[in-house]
Amino acid sequence: MFSQEMLIFAAIVFAVILGIVVFVLFTKYFHLWLRGFVTGAHVGPIQLVLMSLRKVNPTAIIDARVMAVQAGLPKIPTAAFEAHYLAGGNIRRIVQALIAAQRAKIDLDWDTAAAIDLAGRDVVDAVRTSVDPKVIDCPDPKRHSRNTLDGVARDGIQLKARARVTVRTNLAQLIGGATEDTVIARVGEGIVSAIGSSESHKHVLANPMMIAKAVLAKSLDSQTAYEIVSIDIADIDVGDNIGARLQGDQAEADMRVARARAEEKRAKAVATEAEMMALTQENRAQVILAEAEIPKAMSDAFRQDGLRLNGKSQNS
Repeated sequence: MFSQEMLIFAAIVFAVILGIVVFVLFTKYFHLWLRGFVTGAHVGPIQLVLMSLRKVNPTAIIDARVMAVQAGLPKIPTAAFEAHYLAGGNIRRIVQALIAAQRAKIDLDWDTAAAIDLAGRDVVDAVRTSVDPKVIDCPDPKRHSRNTLDGVARDGIQLKARARVTVRTNLAQLIGGATEDTVIARVGEGIVSAIGSSESHKHVLANPMMIAKAVLAKSLDSQTAYEIVSIDIADIDVGDNIGARLQGDQAEADMRVARARAEEKRAKAVATEAEMMALTQENRAQVILAEAEIPKAMSDAFRQDGLRLNGKSQNS
């Protein structure tokens, strides 16, 4: 009898606990399930409970699914939302980007958008830039200390240019593509090269668009996250006469070389003169020595003549 009462009591306790659990789960997840049900983004109550056990925020999943369904996006599996959420992605931003891309008739699928988001890029801003291109200053005063791009035409005149580059996002190359810094560097290189290949600075001043055309023809946006729409020369000024300065420096260098050569010749002449003076002194010394031998030779001659005279006298 005691055991039967214990079983009944245990069953009542279990039923109460089960009722409490069901009530708590009902209270916590019913509004989410009902919201998904009435909007067509149906997610089963068991799935909602399992999401919490997997440390996935059910509210975030329901919000994203409702947004996607109401916007008419192709059906996206709930597992895809959960996987991206667990990977640290922002599922709400991805859905917003997909909606914007669909409205703008831009080809963007879930996998690409998720990869862009996990790569640390703002996928919504990328889609927005694809629809509404943005303008990049070249050079950018916020990133570089120089305010102009300086190039020298073939006539030696320096030109200082500033350009504005209009770009839009290239979603196909956004992952792994070069960023704005690369675009600015390539455009700057192209502008300097275009100025340097110009015969005269007057041609560039008369037709600044020739620079933009030359830069666009080089396809500088390859392997970048952006596609160059247009390049506008905002300002171009005449700088220094680099050619004249270089010619002056060259003339000064030539003059220094000439002076060095003249000094070398003068030093050689002085050395030659000193050698000739030394040779003259040597020859003069030899003459003096030769003159010193004359008295000796005369005395020897007189001595020999005297001996001959004495010999003759003795013989006679």
